[in-house]
Amino acid sequence: MIRSRVVTGAVAERTRTVSDVVPQPPRSTPRPASPRSARRRSRLSRRALPLAALALLALGVGAYVGARGADPGRRAAEAFARAYERGDYEAMHATLSASARRRASARRLARSYRAAAATATIERVRTGRPTQRDGKGDYVLPVRLRTRLFGTLDRRLRLPVTERGNDDAAGVDWTAALAFPGLERGERLTRETRLAPRAAILARDGTPLAEGPQRLSDLGPLAAEVAGRVGPIPPERSAAYAERGIPAGAPVGLNGLELEFDARLLGRPGGSLRAGERLLAAARPQPGTAVRTSIDPNVQRAAVEALAGRFGGIAVLKPATSEVLALAGIAYSAPQPPGSTFKIVTLAGALDAEAVKRSETFAPVTSTTLEGVELENANGEVCGGTLAEAFAESCNSVFAPLGARLGARRLVATAERFGFNEAPSLRGAARSSLPPAGQIGDDLAVGSTAIGQGKVLATPLLIASLAATVAQDGRRTRPSLVRGGSDAPPTRVTTVKTARTVARYMRKVVREGTGSAAAIDGITVAGKTGTAELRDTTRDSPATGADVAPGTEAESAAADTDAWFTAYAPASRPRVAVAVLLVGQGAGGETAAPAAKLVLQAALKR
Repeated sequence: MIRSRVVTGAVAERTRTVSDVVPQPPRSTPRPASPRSARRRSRLSRRALPLAALALLALGVGAYVGARGADPGRRAAEAFARAYERGDYEAMHATLSASARRRASARRLARSYRAAAATATIERVRTGRPTQRDGKGDYVLPVRLRTRLFGTLDRRLRLPVTERGNDDAAGVDWTAALAFPGLERGERLTRETRLAPRAAILARDGTPLAEGPQRLSDLGPLAAEVAGRVGPIPPERSAAYAERGIPAGAPVGLNGLELEFDARLLGRPGGSLRAGERLLAAARPQPGTAVRTSIDPNVQRAAVEALAGRFGGIAVLKPATSEVLALAGIAYSAPQPPGSTFKIVTLAGALDAEAVKRSETFAPVTSTTLEGVELENANGEVCGGTLAEAFAESCNSVFAPLGARLGARRLVATAERFGFNEAPSLRGAARSSLPPAGQIGDDLAVGSTAIGQGKVLATPLLIASLAATVAQDGRRTRPSLVRGGSDAPPTRVTTVKTARTVARYMRKVVREGTGSAAAIDGITVAGKTGTAELRDTTRDSPATGADVAPGTEAESAAADTDAWFTAYAPASRPRVAVAVLLVGQGAGGETAAPAAKLVLQAALKR
């Protein structure tokens, strides 16, 4: 206790010492209030409380009444601005004065703003806060317009506002001149569009394929085969071009490379925007850039010459990048039944699903029966043996049942990984397709699909992609017409083991099977023939192939088959993949394979 008091006393002493050293302000010590003065203050407080409450209530009521009744014109102008920014024409119409709503329907208002947006190529509207000059009169609304042709335009829109009319309804006194900032009554908003000269299309070596107003090339018809044509905008594409500010009469790409690179070749249009005679905005047209394509003139020439005026198509790819080296005829525009080239898909699917063993053998026969219907091998030939031999000889009697064994679902899934039923990567290209699994039908229909018949359709471009995918160990890259290929990474279609098995079997096709006419001295070629029956593959149909005499029924039957061949080379380090389709030209091994050989030889000289 004593020690505690000592500590307390010592602390108190130090506090007094500090107070003595540092002067402190004098303290005011309140005097005790008398009982009488305390009662007086209590009565004053009780009278002041009701007065304060009334003041606060009056302030709140005043603020509420002011918010409800003050400046209805401003509220209308601000609501109009918000709706204008959103493009909500119904909401804009709701902000108009009663008389303005009677003069102009919501439909008319919307039509006026849409027309102005199309003329001025408006992409986005941003509005500021409407203000009044000197605190009275019409409102001025700052508007920022982002346009395709004229860049960003900062303008001011004068909003006439009726505060209170005879019908006791305030709002924006709208006229059609408000559809674009700066437009006066009686003026019409117009745009004059100017286009820069169309840019040139170049081959991969820089050779012009199409240039100048006449789209000419020193390569002549050879270039025209792949470059395509320009012409007036087709009706089905007019809306898309109108959004970009391209006038209806402008020449645009209709097909080929002109269509593929149309946006880059056109550049950006320019022109002037006018309100009546007054110039509101102007922009110079920006020319497009010349496009260096993947087309190789020498390979393109070989493809055109190999086609030799026959109705068909030839597509040539660089396997590593899927760059398109050449396109001739209907290479990607008119899908046809692919015949036995589709067996590449069937074989890959069966191996991946383990529906067949590589060591499996098949009895040599002339035909097979599915769902009670007999399917014949080409020309009624006897074939079978190992799986590799059946593929090399293109045995329907093996691959139709194998397709049925694989099943529609897995067959379709494999085909879709290879690119069937997919939107093509090239503009203007037709889709290669087969029905959904649930719509193919019974085992006979699945078997027919597995050998490239039924309702399967393919372009030479897609079939060339099949070969390129096998050449790349089962990795698929979508075809591209740009030099260097697409930036998109390849996708895995099948396992490396399966792809290499298919590649080995394709080499056997050319070395000792149906594709021997495509063999090149000193170079290993991997390929697959296809002969698509345009009648049926039952025993009652006439024989088809090369061994036919002119004027005979067999010759007529040969005209009822499409000849196909697809290949890549060299097999060890693939540099080129090709697919040839000759419509109504007999057996693929006899007519399409020699044409493919010419193209492969030209491409390998690059």
